[in-house]
Amino acid sequence: MSHTRLLPLLPLDDAVVLPGMVVPLDLSDAGTRAAVDAARGGRPDSTPDARAPGISSRSFQRAAEILLVPRVDGELADMGVLAVVDQIGRLPDGGTAALVRAVSRARVGSAPTPPGAADTGVVWAEAIPVEPVLPPGFTGTISATTTAGTPGSTGTGTAADPDGAAARLVELAREYRTLVTGVLRARGVGQVADTVEAIENPDTLADTAGYSSYLSTARKLELLRTADVAARLELLVPWTREHAAEVDVAETIRRDVQEGVDRQQREFLLRRQLEAVRKELAELDGSPAASEEEDYRARVEAADLPEKVRAAALKEVDKLERTAESSPEVGWIRTWLDTVLELPWNEHAADTYDIASARAVLDADHAGLSDVKDRIVEYLAVRRRRADAGLGVVGGRRSGAVLALAGPPGVGKTSLGESVARAMGRRFARVALGGVRDEAEIRGHRRTYVGAQPGRIVRAIREAGSMNPVILLDEVDKVGSDYRGDPTAALLEVLDPAQNHTFRDHYLEVELDLSDVLFLATANALDSIPAPLLDRMELILLDGYTEEEKVTIARDHLLPRQLERAGLTADDVTVDDGALRLLAGEYTREAGVRDLERATARVLRKVVAKVALDEVALPVTIGAGDLTGYLGRPRHTPESAERTALPGVATGLAVTGAGGDVLFVEASLADPETGASGVTLTGQLGDVMKESAQIALSYLRSRGVELELPVGDLRDRGVHIHVPAGAVPKDGPSAGVTMTTALASLLSGRPVRADVAMTGEVSLTGRVLPIGGVKQKLLAAHRAGITTVLLPARNGPDLDDVPSAVREALTVHLVADVREVLELALEPAFDPTHNRAMAA
Repeated sequence: MSHTRLLPLLPLDDAVVLPGMVVPLDLSDAGTRAAVDAARGGRPDSTPDARAPGISSRSFQRAAEILLVPRVDGELADMGVLAVVDQIGRLPDGGTAALVRAVSRARVGSAPTPPGAADTGVVWAEAIPVEPVLPPGFTGTISATTTAGTPGSTGTGTAADPDGAAARLVELAREYRTLVTGVLRARGVGQVADTVEAIENPDTLADTAGYSSYLSTARKLELLRTADVAARLELLVPWTREHAAEVDVAETIRRDVQEGVDRQQREFLLRRQLEAVRKELAELDGSPAASEEEDYRARVEAADLPEKVRAAALKEVDKLERTAESSPEVGWIRTWLDTVLELPWNEHAADTYDIASARAVLDADHAGLSDVKDRIVEYLAVRRRRADAGLGVVGGRRSGAVLALAGPPGVGKTSLGESVARAMGRRFARVALGGVRDEAEIRGHRRTYVGAQPGRIVRAIREAGSMNPVILLDEVDKVGSDYRGDPTAALLEVLDPAQNHTFRDHYLEVELDLSDVLFLATANALDSIPAPLLDRMELILLDGYTEEEKVTIARDHLLPRQLERAGLTADDVTVDDGALRLLAGEYTREAGVRDLERATARVLRKVVAKVALDEVALPVTIGAGDLTGYLGRPRHTPESAERTALPGVATGLAVTGAGGDVLFVEASLADPETGASGVTLTGQLGDVMKESAQIALSYLRSRGVELELPVGDLRDRGVHIHVPAGAVPKDGPSAGVTMTTALASLLSGRPVRADVAMTGEVSLTGRVLPIGGVKQKLLAAHRAGITTVLLPARNGPDLDDVPSAVREALTVHLVADVREVLELALEPAFDPTHNRAMAA
């Protein structure tokens, strides 16, 4: 087989065949069939003496031989194998195949196409056999060759093997054989490993790499081109060692995984057996078997959950089934699953779109508060408009709202939440935030903590039973912060309409859509609310009730409720409007109606006690003159005339956490003989209010001549400014005008008019600057019996917010300069020529 031959060439696409391999050839391909037929048929022209030019007659094939050449990337290699077609048979699927045995390496030479072969489509090529290269001194088998030196080295050589090449070849062959058999046994093919173990020829052993699936086509082609057996083994040993390491790692991983799977399957089987035993025991005892409520998997699959929530719940169910009953994690998982299943993920209450009916409900529950009622009506009108237009969720968000109701205590902020929910046809939930200091109260605790539970927002959703309730965040201005976090920072996401559709509670760890919730936050003072949080809410100010509104509330709401609590009926006790007006005006003085309700309850309790003592008989009618017998004398009578009777006292208006209020500013000058000088400020005044006093004094000193005031005495006499109710802290710039008027009254000797109250910031140039809280201040002035109010001119637009009844009862002067204030506020100077006071 060492002669050059002219053979049919069969290209093998991306496949390399090494000597000694037996491979099948699918004969369904026309080219493959033609090449095999040409190999079996001998010379193409069937003439014994015909030959191609330049090729001797002995070079023509005598057996069914074929040249197999790999084709890589569309190019034929320069080396192939000379193969013999051993057998042609039929495949199980009905096709035919030829069994080909590779004999030896052969170089591919060029030759002209033999006569008669052009029409067959078979490519003929010159096959030049290549013999394997073995070192001198090699005996032919691995066992018969002895090695010199240490294993794995070239050794020192022998007489037959002077350079140790044969010994090196034997060492490489043995190492390769060990590696290959190890890989084969790891794969579970011990018979093949035994066959390889029996191979003694290193050339044949090296060519078994053609069957190796872990070698790439490029590496196999390199082995085909390497005739030197030792060089071939030098390539194979590191490649096989690398693959053996990968097989070892993969086997380790497979074994670990299998052990884990076996353990889980065993545990699963034991748990199922345990459940069956428990069920049998329950039936023997006559007790009912486990209900469907205890089957969490069935409950999760039956629940109407969003897809992501369902996936998370099923994952926890899988974990629950794999966890031992004695593990504390079982309780945590069950609690979490119960919480998720109790939440109304896809429950939405149907909104009431009868706008007139909703407004009627709001008006029936609360008198006044037109701003918040208008806002709720606007919200419902927009919802109905969107529903009529077929507009649903936009950008992942629904049309929720966040409203902040700010105002003094007792004006109905909390009760308004229930009224809004009833008017909209939604469910109501209240979240009390007063004193909350832990951020986890809003966002929930991590499940790793003992006693972990979801935040108050999630609990409110669960209690409401729908995803679109009205949630009242009560006393949001009373939230504190400490080392446990700042709850107001957690509220930033809850109350942001652009973010709360993907709210994630730390306990649930799944997204919760809050975009359809109507949030109502209540607060008394806005100063303690962080600016970013306040910016996320639509602010609605509730500035208190007028006297007429209080009478209406007392007659329609407070009195019937207190009659029921006292065990009386409307036929037993009648309280006329005059008595209610006196209760609201002189027995109580507040922005809200809580004290008014307490006073009403006290009157009814007195009536019940007198009936029990047979002092009166039912029915009883209570008028304004009867209140003294029940409550004593009024405690809030007007005192402005008494306080301002002396020069140096002015009436001012202020805003506190309880609403608007009246305050008095007193000023006095020290006698020069006492040696006192400078300015003294008392009454727990803040820094801003102290600066207002300094500005007022500086203005009068600079403009005293123009105002005809004896300011020269201020050089030797100390000035003392006091604001009574010294136990109450006070601050703000709006008392500047009042302090200036009090000092001017003191210096001029002209008292301030008793029916005048004022507010406004003053500048060094005498300008009256605008202030806030106009509505609350005017309501306070009206309650105190003031008839004339001086306001900064730039606060004129704020008068539109004041109830018309209050505006009609007050005379409001808009002033821009201190001169106007003094002209309107001070009594006229004494006229000695007429010997009388020019009093208005």
